Order: sequence, then C-alpha cells, then structure tokens
Amino acid sequence: MDNVIMGFSIVLQFSNLLMIIVGVVSGIIIGALPGLSATMGVVLLLPLTFSMGIIPSLMLLLGVYCGAVYGGSITAILIRTPGTPAAAATVLDGYEFAKRGEGGRAIGVSTVSSAIGGLVSCVALLTIAPILSKFALQFSAAEYFALAVFGLTIIGCVSGKSVVRGLLAGVIGLIVATVGIDNTSGTLRYTMGSVSMLSGFSIIPAMIGLFALPQVIMGLEQGKEKERVLQKVTRVLPSKEDFKKIFPLSLIFGTVGTFIGAVPGTGATIASFLSYNEARRWSKHPEKFGTGVVEGIIAPESANNGVSGGALIPLLTLGVPGDVTTAVLLGAFLIQGLQAGPMLFTEHPDIVYSIFTGMFVINIVMLVAGLFGQKIFIKIVSMPNFIIVPMIFILCVVGSFAINNSIFDVGVMFCFGLFGYVLNKLEIPEAPVVIGLILGPLVESSLRRALILSKGSMMIFIQKPISAIFLLLSLLSMSWPYFAKLYKARMTQKQ
Repeated sequence: MDNVIMGFSIVLQFSNLLMIIVGVVSGIIIGALPGLSATMGVVLLLPLTFSMGIIPSLMLLLGVYCGAVYGGSITAILIRTPGTPAAAATVLDGYEFAKRGEGGRAIGVSTVSSAIGGLVSCVALLTIAPILSKFALQFSAAEYFALAVFGLTIIGCVSGKSVVRGLLAGVIGLIVATVGIDNTSGTLRYTMGSVSMLSGFSIIPAMIGLFALPQVIMGLEQGKEKERVLQKVTRVLPSKEDFKKIFPLSLIFGTVGTFIGAVPGTGATIASFLSYNEARRWSKHPEKFGTGVVEGIIAPESANNGVSGGALIPLLTLGVPGDVTTAVLLGAFLIQGLQAGPMLFTEHPDIVYSIFTGMFVINIVMLVAGLFGQKIFIKIVSMPNFIIVPMIFILCVVGSFAINNSIFDVGVMFCFGLFGYVLNKLEIPEAPVVIGLILGPLVESSLRRALILSKGSMMIFIQKPISAIFLLLSLLSMSWPYFAKLYKARMTQKQ
C-alpha cells in the first residue's frame, strides 16, 4: 500500500499529469484516424521523450497507447471505418446506432465501457505483476533464453496469415540484431566498414521506418480522401438503462481482455472479436446482435481496453512484450537505460508503481476526455489526407534524426521503411521483425551464458523445468495453427 501511495504521489505531479493528458488526447486522435494504430502513435511520439525524465515519458506513451485503443471506436461507430484493428468488432453494432441517428449514444457506451475495461486491467496489473516478478527472480540464463524464444515464436506465429512468414520475419529481426560489435568477443559483425554501424541499428529509427513510413507510402498510392464524419454527435452520456448493462458486462469482458492481453502475441483484436462472440452466445437475444444493441459495443470495447493493462504484465515481469505496442514500449525502456523484467521491481519500485497508478489515472482521463471532447475529436479526424500524410512524414524524419542528431539514422529509417513496405506487399508481418530486433541481444547473450555454465551441453535447457516448459510452449505455439486447421477441416467434413 505504501508503494501505491508513492506511485500516486509521483503520477499526480503537474508535469506527469500534463503528459498523461497530452498522451491520452493525442492517442484518441491517432486512434480515430483510419489507418493509424496505437503502435504507430507510440512510435511517432517516442522521439519526443528523449529529453524527458523517465516517468513523464512513460506517462505520455502509456496515455497514447490507451487513448488510441479507445479512439478507434469513434470512426468505427460514425463512418463504419475502424480507426484501429482493435475496433473492427465494434463496427458490427456501433454503425447501426449511427444509422439510426444515435451515434452519440454509441460513443458514450463505448467510452464508459473502455474506461471500465481499462480499470479492471489496472487492478489485475497491480495484483498479479508483483507476484509474477518474484517468481521470475528465479530465472537464470537458460530460463531467459527459453522465455525469449517463446516470445519470438508466439508473436511470429499469431502475426499475419502464415506461421512460416511470421517466423521468417522473426528470424530476419534476429539477424539484423547481430549487426555491430559482438558483446562477448568484440568481433565486428556486418558493419561494412562503417563507424555508424559499430553499435548496430538504432531501434527507434527502425521501428519508425517499419510502422510509420509504409503508411505514408500507401497514403500516396491511394491518393483519395477518406470518408468524412457528417453526423452530428449530440448526447454522449449513456442513459440509466445503458449503465445497468455497461457495469456488469464491462467487468466480465474487461477481465477476459486482461487475461488475453497477458498472453504474449494475442492482442486487442483477438480479445474484441472473442468477447463479441461470447456476448452474443450468452445473450438472451443473440439474433439482435448486428442490428445495434449496446452489448455489441460493450463487449469488444471493454475487452480491447482490458488488453492494454494485461499486455504490460509480461512486459514488466518477464521483459517479454505482450503485443506489438508493448514491444515499442520495451524500446522506450531501453532508451531510458532500463531493463524490463523482475529486477525492475527491486531496483526501481518507484517507476513500477508509477506505471501501475498511472494506468488508473490514464483511464480516468480517457473517460473524461471521451465524454466531453467528442466534437473536437471529430473535427480533427476529418482533416484531409493531404495534410495528415505530410505531417506523418515530417514526424518520421524529425524523430529519426533527433535520437543521435545523425543523418545516418534517417537513412536507417528510410531503408527499414522501404523494407516494411515490401513486407506489407508480401503479407509478411513486421511485428516479429521488431520483436527479433529487440530480443535478439537477450537471446544471444542468454544462450552463450547458459552454454558456458553447462560447458557446451544443450541439456541445460531441458534439465531446468522452467526453460523446458517455455521451449515446449514454443513448439506448441508453432504447431497450434496447423492443428487448428486440421480440427476445423474435420468439423467441416462432419457437418
């Protein structure tokens, strides 16, 4: 309890509270803009944190994360275009409200449900993460290697449409992570005689290139304006009848989203569709889903916002990102000289509990901003593409240069941007590349230390139960999609 009080005392300082407000508002706008995502929002604003302190920078980025996940529901409801993939399930019933002229009511239900789902995940984060971190303190080199492999495989397997392509992207990330000076032997690897490549590729320009620049290129390719929001939003605050449905369902599906988010590689999109289907299954009137019922908004919105807190659990306790956005946040930790994982709880409890309490404050700010700022948000998201696309391009260039004041980093951003564009065309996910790039040093160093301890024997990874379990889970994650296809095919034949 003392740590929680300390966390609130830090977060409620003016500078930190200001960053939360800026982050949440920016996140809602970014999330409401179709084509942009929470990951892209965090990537674009990450360079702004270089000169900030640790707590303000984390508050800004977490605010963007939570705000963007919620913001995607605004355009999903009003123009049937989800601002983020996580809001795709909200379209099914949300747009039906807009067609009836009740877009404001749908947004109000979405806002309150999102905030409650986020608060549920905060409670789970506060209670589960410290316990899990104590367990993770028992990890040695073998366990960390197996854990990193598990994180790579599960995110590689669930990203995109093909397991092979996802794993290939992860391997590419691992290979890119080897560029620079070998930390163990001091050998130069793939530097091509360039002094700028001695320390490898900077993570931030690489992420900006992979996630943001392809969006600029595709925006130039499309060359057409997005659909404008024409409907007037009047009353946003839900009615008493709506509140009676919001509270119980948000608690249930916020919990579902939290546990889904805590599993690395799942994410908000899976949580929202799963919760929508379960809400329809257990409803007394399942036939009304898709015609505009509040349950069809409550379930996906409380679930996808519950993921935000759940995804931080493996990040903070194990150092393995729960989804792509938390992978970017892991890069933010590295920039600030922090290593996410169990030692963070013992060495920097003030930072950890500031994150816990900050998530509570972020969801409250998101609730207030969502209920009272809709008219402003709608005007901003209606900006034409010829303004938005150049703004994103400028942020990409400035953000890449600001890291080391280096033109080389801008070149890195462009190279990774073109590479990310090619990956999109080939339907190869870019998320595993980022995970491989970030976890690559951990995989290599843990593997070497484990083999040194075992005098070259690979049996150390099987003899230790925790590492053996993680390696077994890695095999299951790689084979699960194939078993799922076989099961689906058999069920189809039986029908």
